[in-house]
Amino acid sequence: MDVVEALNRRKSTRAFLQRGVDEAIIEQILAAARHAPSGANTQPWQVAVVSGERKRQLQLRIEQAFRDGIPGKMDYLYYPTEWTEPYRSRRKECGLQLYSALHIERKDKDRQREQWAANYRAFDAPVALFFFMDAGLQTGSFLDYGMFLQSLMLAAVEKGLATCPQAALGEYPAIVKRALGYPDDSILICGMALGYADPEAPINQYRVPRQEVAAFTRFFR
Repeated sequence: MDVVEALNRRKSTRAFLQRGVDEAIIEQILAAARHAPSGANTQPWQVAVVSGERKRQLQLRIEQAFRDGIPGKMDYLYYPTEWTEPYRSRRKECGLQLYSALHIERKDKDRQREQWAANYRAFDAPVALFFFMDAGLQTGSFLDYGMFLQSLMLAAVEKGLATCPQAALGEYPAIVKRALGYPDDSILICGMALGYADPEAPINQYRVPRQEVAAFTRFFR
């Protein structure tokens, strides 16, 4: 598989087979991703690989916080505080496609809430990854982390695995840090579901549209 094929095949998967992932394969994926570039070779990534009973216990705590009405608050602002165009429309279209794939109507708030709760279980994938970095690092390290995450996801595709990068898994950082023993002042970047995609699941059948190159590119000659 070449890089372009892996880029085209990668997508956010939200339904997984109940099939474990060998730790040796996860190590191989991480070994490939570690070659991602970082400013001054800082390599800011710190990765927690969570599975089995440890994952079950952690996701129960996170999901319960959500169901108890405790507002999630990430260690940093991921989304804008005010949505403007074209981002507002893209966000809306993304949500509509997801709920349409599951035949969840706009007025069905209960089913929408249940689907959102699945975020906190990493969509029941067998593995959840959590990504941390030291508190003293700055904006450039977030850029480095993005390259690392994409490298990891492409390596996963090459191994026949599926992923879903999730800001939602970073919404209750205190719970995650306490459970996994990371410092209170560390930054929880996000989480990621990892496993083998369920090819029959309706939620895995749709793809969100991408802008054509001409829409976001200017050539200066």
